[in-house]
Amino acid sequence: MRGGGNMNNMMKQMQKMQKKMMKAQEELYDMSFEATAGGGMVKVSANGKKEITDVEISEEVVDPDDVEMLQDLIIAATNDVLKQIDDKTNDTMGEFTKGMPGGMF
Repeated sequence: MRGGGNMNNMMKQMQKMQKKMMKAQEELYDMSFEATAGGGMVKVSANGKKEITDVEISEEVVDPDDVEMLQDLIIAATNDVLKQIDDKTNDTMGEFTKGMPGGMF
């Protein structure tokens, strides 16, 4: 039977692809992302693991009479930075799932 050689070759290809995927994911985790809201008055930074690493708030936007606006700006910047991470993850990891039946990942 010659099918064993093809299966062996396919397993090697899968292992090679898995290593590439793991490397791509590690690189993604090490990336930094940032988003701003309110014309830069609020800046949120995160890493590729979706961990918020920094929040910067400009003094001008801190108004005790309008806390809701500040909360909205923080939410907007946080949602934006998380969307950037999702988009980059989909772009990066999508390279490995192209053409796979049933979306294996």
